[in-house]
Amino acid sequence: MEDTRRSPTVRRRRLARELRRLREAAGLTADEATRQLEWAAGKVNKLERAQAVRPRVTDIRAMLDLYGLTEETKREALLDLTREARQRGWWAAYGPLSDTYTEFESEARKISTFELSVIPGLLQTPAYARALQRGWLLRDEKEIDRLVELRMRRQKLLTFDNPPRLWAIIDESAVNRPFGSEETKREQLQRLIDTGPLEHIDIQILPVTVGFHPGLSGSFVILDYDQDPSLIYREISPSSVYLEGSDQVEERRRVFEHLSAAALGPEESIAYLRRLTERS
Repeated sequence: MEDTRRSPTVRRRRLARELRRLREAAGLTADEATRQLEWAAGKVNKLERAQAVRPRVTDIRAMLDLYGLTEETKREALLDLTREARQRGWWAAYGPLSDTYTEFESEARKISTFELSVIPGLLQTPAYARALQRGWLLRDEKEIDRLVELRMRRQKLLTFDNPPRLWAIIDESAVNRPFGSEETKREQLQRLIDTGPLEHIDIQILPVTVGFHPGLSGSFVILDYDQDPSLIYREISPSSVYLEGSDQVEERRRVFEHLSAAALGPEESIAYLRRLTERS
Protein backbone atom coordinates (compact mmCIF):
# COMPACT_ATOMS: atom_id res chain seq x y z
CA MET A 1 0.00 0.00 0.00
CA GLU A 2 1.28 3.49 -0.84
CA ASP A 3 2.70 5.45 2.10
CA THR A 4 0.47 8.49 2.71
CA ARG A 5 1.39 9.13 6.34
CA ARG A 6 2.44 12.79 6.05
CA SER A 7 1.09 14.62 9.09
CA PRO A 8 0.24 18.36 9.05
CA THR A 9 0.68 18.30 12.83
CA VAL A 10 4.28 17.14 12.55
CA ARG A 11 4.84 19.77 9.84
CA ARG A 12 3.54 22.49 12.20
CA ARG A 13 5.91 21.31 14.90
CA ARG A 14 8.84 21.44 12.46
CA LEU A 15 7.83 24.89 11.19
CA ALA A 16 7.53 26.17 14.77
CA ARG A 17 11.03 24.97 15.57
CA GLU A 18 12.49 26.70 12.50
CA LEU A 19 10.68 29.97 13.21
CA ARG A 20 12.02 30.09 16.73
CA ARG A 21 15.57 29.32 15.54
CA LEU A 22 15.41 32.13 12.96
CA ARG A 23 14.05 34.65 15.48
CA GLU A 24 16.77 33.85 17.99
CA ALA A 25 19.43 34.10 15.26
CA ALA A 26 18.05 37.56 14.45
CA GLY A 27 18.55 38.59 18.08
CA LEU A 28 14.86 39.25 18.76
CA THR A 29 12.58 38.19 21.59
CA ALA A 30 9.10 36.94 20.75
CA ASP A 31 7.59 40.16 22.15
CA GLU A 32 9.93 42.32 20.05
CA ALA A 33 9.07 40.38 16.90
CA THR A 34 5.36 40.71 17.68
CA ARG A 35 5.65 44.49 18.07
CA GLN A 36 7.68 44.96 14.90
CA LEU A 37 5.18 42.86 12.93
CA GLU A 38 2.33 44.86 14.55
CA TRP A 39 0.54 41.67 15.47
CA ALA A 40 -1.74 40.87 18.38
CA ALA A 41 0.07 39.92 21.58
CA GLY A 42 1.08 36.28 21.71
CA LYS A 43 0.80 35.55 17.99
CA VAL A 44 4.51 34.84 17.49
CA ASN A 45 4.53 32.59 20.55
CA LYS A 46 1.51 30.75 19.22
CA LEU A 47 3.23 30.05 15.91
CA GLU A 48 6.44 28.98 17.66
CA ARG A 49 4.50 26.52 19.82
CA ALA A 50 2.69 24.99 16.84
CA GLN A 51 -0.62 26.15 18.28
CA ALA A 52 -1.80 27.78 15.05
CA VAL A 53 -3.81 25.02 13.40
CA ARG A 54 -3.55 26.55 9.92
CA PRO A 55 -0.59 28.97 9.78
CA ARG A 56 -0.93 31.60 7.04
CA VAL A 57 1.67 31.80 4.29
CA THR A 58 1.51 35.60 4.36
CA ASP A 59 2.31 35.62 8.09
CA ILE A 60 5.28 33.29 7.67
CA ARG A 61 6.59 35.36 4.76
CA ALA A 62 6.43 38.49 6.95
CA MET A 63 8.37 36.71 9.71
CA LEU A 64 11.05 35.58 7.27
CA ASP A 65 11.40 39.15 6.02
CA LEU A 66 11.77 40.44 9.59
CA TYR A 67 14.35 37.79 10.45
CA GLY A 68 16.40 38.63 7.36
CA LEU A 69 16.12 35.26 5.61
CA THR A 70 16.82 36.17 2.00
CA GLU A 71 18.06 32.88 0.54
CA GLU A 72 15.28 31.95 -1.87
CA THR A 73 15.68 28.19 -1.61
CA LYS A 74 15.33 28.21 2.19
CA ARG A 75 12.44 30.67 2.07
CA GLU A 76 10.50 28.55 -0.40
CA ALA A 77 11.18 25.40 1.61
CA LEU A 78 9.67 27.02 4.71
CA LEU A 79 6.71 28.40 2.77
CA ASP A 80 6.08 24.95 1.30
CA LEU A 81 6.27 23.55 4.83
CA THR A 82 3.65 26.11 5.84
CA ARG A 83 1.34 25.02 3.02
CA GLU A 84 1.73 21.38 4.08
CA ALA A 85 1.01 22.36 7.70
CA ARG A 86 -2.30 23.90 6.56
CA GLN A 87 -3.60 20.67 5.05
CA ARG A 88 -6.02 18.34 6.80
CA GLY A 89 -4.96 14.87 7.85
CA TRP A 90 -7.02 11.78 7.01
CA TRP A 91 -8.30 11.72 10.59
CA ALA A 92 -10.31 14.92 9.97
CA ALA A 93 -12.96 12.73 8.34
CA TYR A 94 -13.69 11.20 11.74
CA GLY A 95 -14.62 14.48 13.38
CA PRO A 96 -12.95 16.18 16.36
CA LEU A 97 -10.57 13.97 18.34
CA SER A 98 -10.08 14.25 22.09
CA ASP A 99 -6.35 13.57 21.68
CA THR A 100 -3.74 14.49 19.05
CA TYR A 101 -1.84 11.19 19.39
CA THR A 102 -3.06 9.86 16.02
CA GLU A 103 -1.62 12.95 14.34
CA PHE A 104 1.84 12.38 15.82
CA GLU A 105 1.76 8.61 15.33
CA SER A 106 0.96 8.95 11.64
CA GLU A 107 4.44 10.09 10.58
CA ALA A 108 6.61 8.30 13.17
CA ARG A 109 9.45 6.19 11.79
CA LYS A 110 9.63 4.03 14.92
CA ILE A 111 6.96 3.39 17.55
CA SER A 112 8.14 1.82 20.81
CA THR A 113 5.20 1.14 23.09
CA PHE A 114 4.87 -0.37 26.55
CA GLU A 115 1.35 -1.37 27.56
CA LEU A 116 0.63 -2.27 31.15
CA SER A 117 -3.04 -3.21 30.98
CA VAL A 118 -4.34 -3.37 27.39
CA ILE A 119 -3.17 -4.53 23.96
CA PRO A 120 -1.69 -1.67 21.87
CA GLY A 121 -4.21 0.08 19.63
CA LEU A 122 -2.28 -0.74 16.45
CA LEU A 123 -2.69 -4.45 17.21
CA GLN A 124 -6.30 -4.58 18.39
CA THR A 125 -9.09 -6.41 16.58
CA PRO A 126 -12.41 -4.60 16.06
CA ALA A 127 -14.09 -6.78 18.70
CA TYR A 128 -11.37 -6.00 21.25
CA ALA A 129 -11.46 -2.26 20.48
CA ARG A 130 -15.24 -2.25 20.84
CA ALA A 131 -15.12 -4.11 24.17
CA LEU A 132 -12.46 -1.70 25.41
CA GLN A 133 -14.60 1.35 24.65
CA ARG A 134 -17.52 -0.21 26.51
CA GLY A 135 -15.20 -1.01 29.40
CA TRP A 136 -14.45 2.72 29.59
CA LEU A 137 -18.21 3.21 30.15
CA LEU A 138 -18.91 4.62 26.70
CA ARG A 139 -22.53 3.84 25.88
CA ASP A 140 -23.17 5.77 22.65
CA GLU A 141 -23.04 3.06 19.96
CA LYS A 142 -22.49 5.55 17.14
CA GLU A 143 -19.53 7.04 19.00
CA ILE A 144 -18.15 3.56 19.65
CA ASP A 145 -18.47 2.77 15.93
CA ARG A 146 -16.61 6.00 15.08
CA LEU A 147 -13.75 5.26 17.48
CA VAL A 148 -13.40 1.64 16.38
CA GLU A 149 -13.37 2.66 12.70
CA LEU A 150 -10.72 5.30 13.48
CA ARG A 151 -8.58 2.71 15.27
CA MET A 152 -8.80 0.29 12.35
CA ARG A 153 -7.86 3.11 9.98
CA ARG A 154 -4.83 3.90 12.15
CA GLN A 155 -3.62 0.32 11.73
CA LYS A 156 -3.26 0.76 7.96
CA LEU A 157 0.06 2.53 8.49
CA LEU A 158 1.55 -0.89 9.31
CA THR A 159 0.66 -2.09 5.80
CA PHE A 160 2.24 0.78 3.84
CA ASP A 161 5.13 0.11 1.48
CA ASN A 162 7.45 1.85 3.92
CA PRO A 163 5.87 1.11 7.32
CA PRO A 164 7.15 2.32 10.69
CA ARG A 165 8.96 -0.08 12.98
CA LEU A 166 6.62 -1.14 15.79
CA TRP A 167 8.18 -2.55 18.95
CA ALA A 168 5.56 -3.47 21.53
CA ILE A 169 6.18 -4.72 25.05
CA ILE A 170 2.92 -5.97 26.54
CA ASP A 171 2.41 -6.92 30.17
CA GLU A 172 1.22 -10.53 30.49
CA SER A 173 -1.90 -9.39 32.36
CA ALA A 174 -3.11 -7.58 29.22
CA VAL A 175 -3.18 -10.72 27.06
CA ASN A 176 -4.80 -12.78 29.83
CA ARG A 177 -7.53 -10.29 30.62
CA PRO A 178 -10.92 -11.80 29.65
CA PHE A 179 -13.22 -10.05 27.22
CA GLY A 180 -16.09 -11.16 25.00
CA SER A 181 -16.39 -14.77 23.88
CA GLU A 182 -13.59 -17.31 23.71
CA GLU A 183 -13.71 -17.00 19.93
CA THR A 184 -13.17 -13.23 19.98
CA LYS A 185 -10.31 -13.61 22.46
CA ARG A 186 -8.63 -16.23 20.26
CA GLU A 187 -9.07 -13.89 17.30
CA GLN A 188 -7.23 -11.15 19.21
CA LEU A 189 -4.42 -13.48 20.25
CA GLN A 190 -4.11 -14.67 16.65
CA ARG A 191 -3.79 -11.05 15.54
CA LEU A 192 -0.69 -10.80 17.72
CA ILE A 193 0.66 -14.16 16.58
CA ASP A 194 0.29 -13.16 12.91
CA THR A 195 2.86 -10.40 13.40
CA GLY A 196 5.56 -13.03 14.02
CA PRO A 197 6.89 -13.21 10.42
CA LEU A 198 6.73 -9.43 9.89
CA GLU A 199 10.15 -7.80 9.98
CA HIS A 200 8.83 -4.39 11.02
CA ILE A 201 6.89 -5.60 14.08
CA ASP A 202 8.31 -7.09 17.27
CA ILE A 203 6.19 -8.14 20.22
CA GLN A 204 7.50 -9.02 23.66
CA ILE A 205 5.43 -10.31 26.56
CA LEU A 206 6.49 -9.17 30.03
CA PRO A 207 5.71 -11.98 32.50
CA VAL A 208 3.98 -11.04 35.76
CA THR A 209 6.63 -13.15 37.51
CA VAL A 210 9.12 -10.33 36.83
CA GLY A 211 7.67 -8.63 39.89
CA PHE A 212 8.13 -4.92 40.49
CA HIS A 213 9.56 -3.01 37.52
CA PRO A 214 9.79 0.63 36.31
CA GLY A 215 6.88 0.15 33.91
CA LEU A 216 4.45 -0.06 36.82
CA SER A 217 4.30 3.74 36.77
CA GLY A 218 2.19 3.48 33.61
CA SER A 219 2.08 2.81 29.89
CA PHE A 220 4.00 5.03 27.48
CA VAL A 221 5.00 5.36 23.81
CA ILE A 222 8.26 6.62 22.32
CA LEU A 223 7.75 8.16 18.87
CA ASP A 224 10.89 8.57 16.73
CA TYR A 225 11.00 10.56 13.48
CA ASP A 226 13.36 10.92 10.54
CA GLN A 227 13.61 14.73 10.70
CA ASP A 228 12.12 15.72 14.03
CA PRO A 229 12.91 15.28 17.75
CA SER A 230 11.46 12.23 19.47
CA LEU A 231 8.30 12.46 21.56
CA ILE A 232 7.12 10.62 24.65
CA TYR A 233 3.37 10.03 24.91
CA ARG A 234 1.65 9.08 28.15
CA GLU A 235 -2.10 8.57 28.23
CA ILE A 236 -3.14 9.91 31.61
CA SER A 237 -6.81 10.62 32.37
CA PRO A 238 -8.40 13.09 31.87
CA SER A 239 -5.79 14.38 29.39
CA SER A 240 -2.65 12.99 27.81
CA VAL A 241 0.91 14.20 28.30
CA TYR A 242 3.61 14.77 25.65
CA LEU A 243 7.27 15.10 26.63
CA GLU A 244 10.07 16.03 24.25
CA GLY A 245 13.07 17.16 26.29
CA SER A 246 16.16 15.05 25.62
CA ASP A 247 16.55 14.08 29.30
CA GLN A 248 12.94 12.92 29.56
CA VAL A 249 13.15 10.99 26.28
CA GLU A 250 16.37 9.25 27.33
CA GLU A 251 14.88 8.36 30.72
CA ARG A 252 11.97 6.58 29.00
CA ARG A 253 14.39 4.85 26.61
CA ARG A 254 16.28 3.44 29.58
CA VAL A 255 13.03 2.19 31.09
CA PHE A 256 12.01 0.65 27.76
CA GLU A 257 15.38 -1.11 27.42
CA HIS A 258 15.06 -2.46 30.97
CA LEU A 259 11.57 -3.79 30.24
CA SER A 260 12.74 -5.35 26.98
CA ALA A 261 15.58 -7.15 28.78
CA ALA A 262 13.15 -8.49 31.39
CA ALA A 263 10.49 -9.60 28.86
CA LEU A 264 10.33 -12.76 26.78
CA GLY A 265 12.13 -12.45 23.45
CA PRO A 266 10.04 -11.97 20.29
CA GLU A 267 10.09 -15.64 19.24
CA GLU A 268 9.48 -16.83 22.78
CA SER A 269 6.61 -14.35 23.09
CA ILE A 270 4.91 -15.67 19.95
CA ALA A 271 5.32 -19.22 21.26
CA TYR A 272 3.75 -18.14 24.56
CA LEU A 273 0.78 -16.59 22.71
CA ARG A 274 0.30 -19.80 20.72
CA ARG A 275 0.14 -21.82 23.94
CA LEU A 276 -2.31 -19.32 25.35
CA THR A 277 -4.51 -19.66 22.26
CA GLU A 278 -4.54 -23.42 22.56
CA ARG A 279 -5.73 -23.16 26.18
CA SER A 280 -8.49 -20.66 25.45
